[in-house]
Amino acid sequence: VQLQASGGGLVQAGGSLRLSCAASGRTFSSYGMGWFRQAPGKEREFVAAISWIRNTAYADSVKGRFTISRDDAKKTAYLQMNSLKPEDTAVYYCAADLTGRSSGSSDRYDYWGQGTQVTVSS
Repeated sequence: VQLQASGGGLVQAGGSLRLSCAASGRTFSSYGMGWFRQAPGKEREFVAAISWIRNTAYADSVKGRFTISRDDAKKTAYLQMNSLKPEDTAVYYCAADLTGRSSGSSDRYDYWGQGTQVTVSS
């Protein structure tokens, strides 16, 4: 399984971005997909996840602002980020859980994308 994250960039506070994670593999519809982020000098943290049956989970810091979704026909997961804040600045990684769950633990994920930079200016 290969994951390709894209959609990052520079945006002003209050703005929006949509990240995409394109996956290879024939059974994407059975994967759980997650987004994590890592800011400079900080540990990687959970952002959002969606299970194969579309159960979702969010970190408290992004609830109400971020929305995770998936399009199984396109083998792509998305992270819509609205009302962005400077503290959202980080490299964002997508990951695949072959068991299909929407886990908040990075240890559950089997494959990782390369990351896409999101920078929010104040």
